[in-house]
Amino acid sequence: MEVEILTAAFFTLLVVIDPIGLTPMFIALTKGMEHAHRRSVAIRASLIGAGILTLFALFGEAVLGFMGISMSAFRIAGGVLLFLTALDMLFERRTKRRKGQAQTANDPSVFPLATPLIAGPGAIATMILLTGEAGDDWLMKIAVLGVLVAVLVLVFVAFLVGGRLERLLGDTGINVVTRLLGMLLAALAVQFVLDGLADFGFLG
Repeated sequence: MEVEILTAAFFTLLVVIDPIGLTPMFIALTKGMEHAHRRSVAIRASLIGAGILTLFALFGEAVLGFMGISMSAFRIAGGVLLFLTALDMLFERRTKRRKGQAQTANDPSVFPLATPLIAGPGAIATMILLTGEAGDDWLMKIAVLGVLVAVLVLVFVAFLVGGRLERLLGDTGINVVTRLLGMLLAALAVQFVLDGLADFGFLG
């Protein structure tokens, strides 16, 4: 059961963070940089994104409790947010918004790469939901953080091979993959909402 949960966590984070969708933005933001400079930007962006998501994973639920918001309510809200993210992916609104955020800067590692592109609202909500599912099981929470690290390693690798990946897939290939991921994310989002409603007894 734990393996299934961690597999679902990996897939969910992979879809939400979307390394393939981020890669064209990274290429645009680091255009003209030398390989060493581009690599250092990729490292910083990945580490900062990991730090932000870890912070919300560990303390996000406590903040919700302080504000009087139940995890079930947040699970429903998070599912709705993930569903909207899926719609953005399916209808290209997410790509257009990311392109709008891809402003030229000397060091884009913090903004817009680390946030909001890597650690965006969808990824933050997902981390809170996943660690909330673990309850008081700290080993499971650590395992979820390990899954996050694995996904961010894939982000880092995608950044490094971005040029080759772009030539291999092309605009059409990237659009196809993004839409497929959007469909799967929509199904996962609906499951989050159904789980939240079940907690309130609406589906029992």
